[in-house]
Formats: sequence, structure tokens, C-alpha cells
Amino acid sequence: MGTRATSIAFICFCTLGSAAAILLGGANIQPAHLFLIFVAFSALSWKKILQNALEGFAAPKPGFWLLCFAVYGVLSSYLMPRLFNGATYIVPLGSTDTPITSSGVVPLGPVSSNVTQSIYLIGDLACFAIVLALASTAQGFKSVAYGLIAYSCINVIFGFVDMLTAATGTQGALEFIRNAQYTFHDEESIGSLRRIIGSWPEASAFAAMTLGACGFTGTLWLYQRHTTISGILAILSLAFVLLSTSSSGLAGSGFVLAALYLVALFRCGSHPRYRVSSAFVLLCPLMFCLIALSVALNDSASSRVAEYANVLLFDKSSSPSGIQRSAWNALAWENFKETSGLGVGLGTNRTSSYILAVLSNVGIPGAAFVTLFLLSAFAVRRGMRRSYYSDLRMAATVGAMSLLVGAIIAGGTVDLGLLFYIFAGLASSNPEGQSSSYATMPSGTRTGLDAMAQRLDRRHAEQLIPRRHIVRLAGRHG
Repeated sequence: MGTRATSIAFICFCTLGSAAAILLGGANIQPAHLFLIFVAFSALSWKKILQNALEGFAAPKPGFWLLCFAVYGVLSSYLMPRLFNGATYIVPLGSTDTPITSSGVVPLGPVSSNVTQSIYLIGDLACFAIVLALASTAQGFKSVAYGLIAYSCINVIFGFVDMLTAATGTQGALEFIRNAQYTFHDEESIGSLRRIIGSWPEASAFAAMTLGACGFTGTLWLYQRHTTISGILAILSLAFVLLSTSSSGLAGSGFVLAALYLVALFRCGSHPRYRVSSAFVLLCPLMFCLIALSVALNDSASSRVAEYANVLLFDKSSSPSGIQRSAWNALAWENFKETSGLGVGLGTNRTSSYILAVLSNVGIPGAAFVTLFLLSAFAVRRGMRRSYYSDLRMAATVGAMSLLVGAIIAGGTVDLGLLFYIFAGLASSNPEGQSSSYATMPSGTRTGLDAMAQRLDRRHAEQLIPRRHIVRLAGRHG
């Protein structure tokens, strides 16, 4: 299998969030994490890609700050539970030798998840470095982009399959991808609506990952890149987020729609290439008002929408789940204060917000490294504006921020998942800066995925550089 096909397959494997390729005791090794090893061997065996990966760790690039965060996180997972042993009470993320009290807390000490979360963080670092190295070549950049489009498509397909198997009573057909040692919530419902989980253990995980796909494909559609497929996937992804009955997904969808509106607002204009963004800016407020007015004038629809919003948003904090998550966050804040801002160690405690997970696990130093990584990865302008590469980087940024918002609302750990770091690697890449001799990436043996990528390459070759820049360059050398 060629490097391009391997990278696309790896991204597609990220949809299998409820599967375990290998079971080691109580630990689940997911297919994407296992396949990451093969991607590393396939990609880093090429000198240029290995060089790109190593250069990505130079200060003050995003890879440097992520490396600092990973090193500090791994060290904290070993040192902090021992340094502050018994200094505070935690809600343990993993198993512990100390008996758990009736309130579900234990004195601070080492837990099994210190090891597993450290491994996940090292995997995130490797994923970012490999994707950044691949996307720093022209063909590698497009392979990662096609992989993310394929991921969005497969995620939607799994959503339909989940609905179909639930309606026909054939959920057992999905057991081959639901073999991880997780607690699956595939039979839950809210009112008359069954919760959709797709290929994930629960509705909130499915909604969170679908938000990222919606942000990515929605931006591509507004920028008129891969327009047909991206528009369909964006609409279906948003629909599945709303139908999943996830509170965090419903709240996060508001951010995604606002982000997409801002993207369209800054891109709209009279040029034919901007017609989708212009139409979105003009029609979105009108459609929102029309839908709101239609619901308000229909008593039945109004009551159903009000009931849906009350159950998922307004009454969530008073539900048993909401009370428990609030207690986790309150205790996490106490952990942060009682360890003098240093944290209880990576993977030690459980929270219900990414911000509190970072502060309570790795403290102020870890939060500083994470902030610097996010700013250097997503807030730095790279390459030529409004080119194919620039538009894909913006799409990756919106996708990553959509995932981050979902994690801030209900994230339980410091790990943001491989998909986030794939987005980050794409957003941090700069293939325009590569010399022409390194513009292509070795493909190895030609496969069906390679052929698909090459067909898409030919279809969108003219989008790599805006026409006005081609004319400008031709005038210089004419």
C-alpha cells in the first residue's frame, strides 16, 4: 500500500471509536492507534518526510510546544500523584488500589490511567508530527484532505447504519466494531427519540466528532472546494448532531454555525467563486427567522421544540448526569488549587470540561504549553491567501475548533483525540514553502485509494493557485 493510500486509510480508521484492534487487560488499543505505527513506517521511511517531521519540532513551531506539553505531561503522570500523595481527593479516571468511597472519590495517588493517558498523548504527538510532515508536500497535503473528506463520509454512513439497525432490531450486526471494553449506550432514548451513536460508544462522543466533520466540510463548501460532496456532508453531519440528542452536541452546533457564518462573511462578494458564501450570508438569517416564525405559529411544533430544548439544555444541570458532572468539575478545581496550580498528574482524575481537565491534570505549566501550541498552530497565517492550500487550512482550523468547543463543554480528559491532531497538522503545514523538487510524495504501490486521489488531483488541479496569481507570475517571466 502506498504512502498516500496508507494516510487516507489511517484517517478513515479514526471513525472506529468503539472498536478495539487489540485488548490488553483492561486497555483498548483502537484501530487508528495501531495503524498509526504503519503510517509512521510508511511515511518516515522517505528522507524528505522524515526531515519535515524533525523540522516541525523546531522552536517556536507548533510541534515544539506540543513536544514540551507531552514531555511535561508524561513526567507529571508519574511525579505528581506521588509528590502530592493524599493531599487532595480525586474522582479517579482509571483503576486504583485505594478503595473508592461511597461518594466515588479516593485520596490522590497513582492510577492505571496515568499510563494509558501518557500513551495516548505520545500517540497524539506522533500523529501531529506525521500529518504535518505529509501535508508539507503537495501530494501529501491533498491526501490528508481527501482522508478527512472520506472520514466525514464514513461517519455519516455509520450514523445511517446505526439508525437502520436500531429500527430493524439488528444491532448485533455492528458488534464487530463495538468490541472495545467500554460501556455502550446504544439503547438509550430521550422521549420518543433514540440516541444515535454511530460507530462510537455514546451519543455525546458521536456528536462531538461529527461537529468536527461538520465544521471542516461546511468550510470547504463555503469556499467552493470539493463543493458537491462537501455541501452534502456538511448538511448531513449537522442533521446527525441535532438528531443525536446530545446536549454538548446541540450547544456546540451553535458555535459551528456561528463560525461558518463568519467564514462566509469574510469570503462573500460578487465574484462567481464567492456565490455560495454570499448566498449563505444573505439567506441564513432569513431562513432562521422563517423557521422560528413557523415553529412559533404551530402549537404542536412549538411544544415539541420547547420540550427538546428543556430536556437537553435547560434541565440538564438538574439531571443526575448534570449534577454528577458538576461535582466532578468542582472537585477538579479543588485539585488544581490544592496542588498549588501544578495539577494532580496527567490521567489521574476525571472531569467534564477540557479546560478543567488541563488545569487539574497538568496545572499552569501544561496549560501554558497547550495555549502556545493552539496559538502557533491555528492563529498564524501561512502561505498565499485564498489559495487551495489556504482554504483547506482554514477548513481544518474550523474543524479543530469545533472539536475543541465540544471538549470544553463536556470533555473528560486532556486527550483531544487523533482527529484533532490531524486537523492541527493540516492547519500547521505549508506545502507552498517546499521547493519544486520535493513537491511530490512517493506513492509506492498504486492502490484504489491512490487512483481515487489522483482523479481528484486532476479535477482540482486548477484550484491549487488562484488564476490571478498564475497570470501575475506569467507576466513576470514573459
